[in-house]
Amino acid sequence: MAPRGTRPVRRRSGLRLAAALAATALAVTASGCGGDDSSGGRTSLTVAVFSDFGYEPLIKEYMTAHPDVEVKIRRAEFDPHHKQLATRLAANSGAADIEAVEEGFLPQFRQSKDRFVNLADYGAADLKTQWLPWKWEQGVADGGAYVMGLGTDMGGLALCYRTDLFAAAGLPTDRDEVSKLYTSWDDYFALGQRFVGSGSRAKWFDSAGNIYSAMINQLPYGYFDTGDAYVGDANPQIREAFATVASAASGKGMSAQLDPFSQQWNVGFKQGTFASLPCPSWMLGLIKDGSGPANAGKWDIAKVPGNGGNWGGSFLTIPKQGKHPREAYELAKFLTSPESEIKIFQSVGSLPSQPGPLKDPAVLSFRNEYFTNAPVGEIYARSGESLRPNYRGTRDGDVRPVFGRALARVEQGKQSPDAAWQAALDEARKILG
Repeated sequence: MAPRGTRPVRRRSGLRLAAALAATALAVTASGCGGDDSSGGRTSLTVAVFSDFGYEPLIKEYMTAHPDVEVKIRRAEFDPHHKQLATRLAANSGAADIEAVEEGFLPQFRQSKDRFVNLADYGAADLKTQWLPWKWEQGVADGGAYVMGLGTDMGGLALCYRTDLFAAAGLPTDRDEVSKLYTSWDDYFALGQRFVGSGSRAKWFDSAGNIYSAMINQLPYGYFDTGDAYVGDANPQIREAFATVASAASGKGMSAQLDPFSQQWNVGFKQGTFASLPCPSWMLGLIKDGSGPANAGKWDIAKVPGNGGNWGGSFLTIPKQGKHPREAYELAKFLTSPESEIKIFQSVGSLPSQPGPLKDPAVLSFRNEYFTNAPVGEIYARSGESLRPNYRGTRDGDVRPVFGRALARVEQGKQSPDAAWQAALDEARKILG
């Protein structure tokens, strides 16, 4: 899941999971441990997430129906959450009963699947048709025999834009008319030149990193092919995306140069520093929070340039070190049920990864008043049914941030596009050994 919270495009440091699990076990405080039976005879379970998954009301509902179970939520930011999980798995101590794992990290944790409960042992394989086929496949290993996690949301893409800034630049503001202005990313950047050329005080997009992430997430594969071989230096689509974004961000002056998900990024929303950005459904809450009440009704949502794409989405896993794996599984199954996914979408905007909810009237008819009453249910459900995620290699989490940092240097004027690209290739090779 990538709902409302810290969601770095350029991860500050890669997660070396294999090394962490091979290292000497580290001390973990007892306060970080999973469930125990210290709650007046009730079974105590802990759910570890990064940011707001929309689980609080659902957990209250679950505890009311299961008075013998007490559930607590443990929340950390995106990077620390996954690093702490790696450390706790290595120590065989301290992991929560249920641990959320983002889709980009799952390939790395899959290498150590023996540290997680095979949910097929509790009947999870019978739930296979509950999810979109590609979402289910992301969460399994050994040809589907080992079910590592139950899918939460997915990150179907759209384009969020400021109607007031579009109007001031002489561009259409109606979402259907905006969607007709572009098909490809080249069209989007050409429209950006019109916007910048209008004399607007605002920039066309927030950051090179966010645009680049959306573009490469539309590719069948990025830095690693489906055989898990590194192809970052040989995939022409990666090179083309990097060069295109670098040109738009530096030479054409379209980027506001804001570090995604930072305080400056939030200020940029509030002050109208940029006019558009690619936005998976989980980002709507971030945009609303950053922009504030004064900008209600100034944002709207159109289709994303290019071919759909997925940005984000997670799985609920159960580490073997927990004391109550069956009870944890029942809770995870409840939190990822079709009914729960619908409620979560209505609460925090996280798009269901299941065909049932995507066709449910409660999702399809849902509108977001803050975004000019946009039919977000229809917009994102349509994108969700057609999207296909790109392949993420086991070392993707180590390599992907390198290219994001290189783009940041370009948009800040610290390096030329060609020099930044070569530096990224060199750094990636060094990391991969």
